[in-house]
Amino acid sequence: MAAPLQLIPLDHFPLVEPGDDLARLTTESLQANALQLQEGDVLVFAQKVVSKAENRYRRLSQVNPSARAASLAEQVDKDPRLVELILGESAEVIRVRPGVMIVEHRSGCVLANAGIDRSNIHSDPDDPRVLLLPEDPDRSARTLRMELGRLTGVTPQVVINDSVGRAWRNGTVGIAIGCAGLDPLHNQIGDRDLFGNVLEVTEPAVADELAAAASLVMGQAAEGCPVVLARGFVFRQAEAGFSPLLRDKSLDMFR
Repeated sequence: MAAPLQLIPLDHFPLVEPGDDLARLTTESLQANALQLQEGDVLVFAQKVVSKAENRYRRLSQVNPSARAASLAEQVDKDPRLVELILGESAEVIRVRPGVMIVEHRSGCVLANAGIDRSNIHSDPDDPRVLLLPEDPDRSARTLRMELGRLTGVTPQVVINDSVGRAWRNGTVGIAIGCAGLDPLHNQIGDRDLFGNVLEVTEPAVADELAAAASLVMGQAAEGCPVVLARGFVFRQAEAGFSPLLRDKSLDMFR
């Protein structure tokens, strides 16, 4: 039978600063919202609060662009220092056009500008800074899961989400860039549908679907809701991280 899913925002979550204990802040926010973790709960964290807690800020004034960055900067019409940071976070540059670089991040995700962003961060116009993705999003998710279990007595499953664009479609959606405790890809190949047909390619990306659903609750601008509690749907437990979601390059028709 289909299972209901509740998406509960942790209202009035505090602004996160470098060095903050994100698990402790989350525990306090759960209490302030009169919520207690239950077995099977999933907490979805916006990438930005994880990156902020891990002090993934970089000041452009401290970046020395390489010749390659300077050349690419002319093609994409970006600050060469920002391009240098993008290159440093990337395993491969896939596409470039004015305004955007599509790259494979070191984690394996294909993202615009390596996920480096200036929105929803405080920055001095005279000394601008940007925010990078977590160094290892899966490790960040595992750490949050372990610490939340220690603080609350209930170990939740954890997803870190970020907003990305998609080939052939306008707009952005939330995807999982890190997870812990749940199987991100539900392999149903070999199962049967309502009419007895054997499923041949069906593999719902449940972590991405959950990340996208939570993004609707989080918002993208000034909503100030970086953590969402997902409750009710049964996600299979696993410790694989988000890597099962990555398509092998040999099967990637967009490269």
